[in-house]
Amino acid sequence: MALRILFAGTPDFAAVHLRALIESEHEVIGVYSQPDRPAGRGKKLQPSPVKQVALEHQLPVYQPLNFKDPAAVEQLQSLQADVMIVVAYGLILPQNVLDAPRYGCLNVHASLLPRWRGAAPIQRCIEAGDKVTGITIMQMDAGLDTGDMLSKVTTGISADDTGGSLHDRLADMGPAALLATLQKLEAGELQPEQQNDAQACYAHKLSKQEALLDWSQPAATLALRVRAFNPFPMAYTLLGDERIRVLMAEPLTKVTHLLPGTIANVSAQGLDVACAEGVLRITRLQLAGKKPMSVAEVILGHPQLFQPNHMLASDL
Repeated sequence: MALRILFAGTPDFAAVHLRALIESEHEVIGVYSQPDRPAGRGKKLQPSPVKQVALEHQLPVYQPLNFKDPAAVEQLQSLQADVMIVVAYGLILPQNVLDAPRYGCLNVHASLLPRWRGAAPIQRCIEAGDKVTGITIMQMDAGLDTGDMLSKVTTGISADDTGGSLHDRLADMGPAALLATLQKLEAGELQPEQQNDAQACYAHKLSKQEALLDWSQPAATLALRVRAFNPFPMAYTLLGDERIRVLMAEPLTKVTHLLPGTIANVSAQGLDVACAEGVLRITRLQLAGKKPMSVAEVILGHPQLFQPNHMLASDL
């Protein structure tokens, strides 16, 4: 039996799930997404990826600033959905919204709850050095990612995974898990599992400020951050007034007595920078106004830019 579904989401990760629902047996009766935001050099208002998909398929789109306005809640209730699917929507849903659909609201979350509740679970699990993550589909309640878990799928995190590669893999895994969960919902076969709050940790929203590499930290810590923050907010460092984005790096167990942030060696293999513990070898970077390049390419085009014993800054 087809379910009448409301969908709420905003970024690309959510748009993938909306497409899967549109292509399924279910009926998507309306789409909620955050208001259009200014983007690009012209700062023109741009619809979210979810809104773009909805418009492609002539689906009604609703973009309330929040649900504090009773009219927004009444409009949602009037749609008489069987279930609302929420994927990276970015707005907190009050209890009267959670209760509006017949089966409530289900959330597709990109972590293995209760680990990494919050806004940036994909990046935070890499940054923390986790070896496994996945998708959790849960019944939403009024808390932040605290609802009962309905299903999980898992994936390993490889040593070369970035925030981008893991995002794409989880986006591939989520739709099938969602559709399987909806099938069980219709059949009355779901077995909700309560989360253990004692095991919970919070995935804070990403900020550009924390992307500035702090050389007083261990090389292994910085290497994880480089991977986690690629492609956003992208780790970076400073050489004088030059802002250098760090796309790929690996930790070396070399012992060095140089001050953290000192360039220890420059070669075609990479740019070796002293850290509090060990050395971080930067292998791929991006100079201001240039395309991403390997360090070998940078040396060819800018042979004098990096020199041993020069300092990279950890503060503006």
